[in-house]
Amino acid sequence: MRSILVFVLLAVIRTISRAFFRLRSEWVRPLPPDPWDDLRMVVILNHTSLYEWLLAGFASWSLLWQFASHGILPVAEKTYKRVWVGRFFRSLVRHPVVITRQRDHTWEDVLRRIDDPKGMTVILPEGRMKRRNGLDAHGREMTVRGGIADILAAIPSGRMLVVYSGGLHHIQAPGELVPRILRVIRIRKEVLDIPEYVANLGGAEDHDAFKRAVVADLQRRRDAICPIGDVDLPRDRPYRY
Repeated sequence: MRSILVFVLLAVIRTISRAFFRLRSEWVRPLPPDPWDDLRMVVILNHTSLYEWLLAGFASWSLLWQFASHGILPVAEKTYKRVWVGRFFRSLVRHPVVITRQRDHTWEDVLRRIDDPKGMTVILPEGRMKRRNGLDAHGREMTVRGGIADILAAIPSGRMLVVYSGGLHHIQAPGELVPRILRVIRIRKEVLDIPEYVANLGGAEDHDAFKRAVVADLQRRRDAICPIGDVDLPRDRPYRY
């Protein structure tokens, strides 16, 4: 029953996103066959707004059903405790998991959920939002947190969809209440085979080295590939990362 309710909410969000915003996307590489098949992770880079649920407008119906039936979403405790915002984010996937900023039992709860062979983890690996000045709320540079390496190391097979967001400050920046409609939302997309990705970074046997490699690689990809707000997506761009 919960899966059906979550799917209905995601369908409404997808409809709103497509009706009130102009969605623009492209694939980083040539479109892979069955791009939504066998996804175990969705990684969203360039976290700028609590309105990133609008990215559901880019998803296929089959991907939304996977969110609804097997999705795992780590939700920051700070967000989770906000009455309406927390309730909304808890309703976006089948298995929301509250996490703290510490490496404690809440993170272990996320890793236990991954044991489901059909589970799909949705994660924003920077772990906090970028403000308009390009820094986080504490004035620090935006970096990828190493927890995503734990998830990658725990998934034996399947693929990862990387969503390179152009950012949503032009729609709603942190601290603003009312979003601006009829704006362009831009993303780039890439599907990576998880075992191949892990192997290309030297494998996960030395976990500390693997974590550093994942963080460095995702930051390079973010800085090289993410589009910028309302700027047109260039064609045949040479991606270097």
